[in-house]
Amino acid sequence: MSSVDSRIEPMRVLIIEDEALLAMELEGLVEEAGHTVVGWATSSSEAHTLVDSVEADLAFVDIHLSDGPTGIDVARYITGQKCSMAVFMTANPKRIPENFAGAVGVIAKPYTIHGLMAALQYLHEGVRHPPPASALPIGFTLAPPYRTSWAGSS
Repeated sequence: MSSVDSRIEPMRVLIIEDEALLAMELEGLVEEAGHTVVGWATSSSEAHTLVDSVEADLAFVDIHLSDGPTGIDVARYITGQKCSMAVFMTANPKRIPENFAGAVGVIAKPYTIHGLMAALQYLHEGVRHPPPASALPIGFTLAPPYRTSWAGSS
């Protein structure tokens, strides 16, 4: 059963991840939550092409992609295009710059299914009707600009 309120439009999600099994697992969880995965990429060049060719609301971005630690640049590109919000999903959150490269926040790997589903609900609220009404999920760290505007209001 979908966790997305049928009165609210589901999100269109990009997955930028070089580990195919992780990308497929994430895709399944995103779709189980009632959202649509519109594409996934394994490198920065694939990510740039994907961002330029599809419409998305949210992108989950790993820091280390098949062409190296290029996920931070990918997040900057995504948020610079203003086409969607980026969220880092990484086992290396300490590598994220202080300004989060424009990303909304980070979900540290390994994540739990419950934690990811709570983060998806929170992000869905933030994308469709900001600020989110739900409490900040455990395991999700907001970027500094969003701490005040989102977490401070829930």
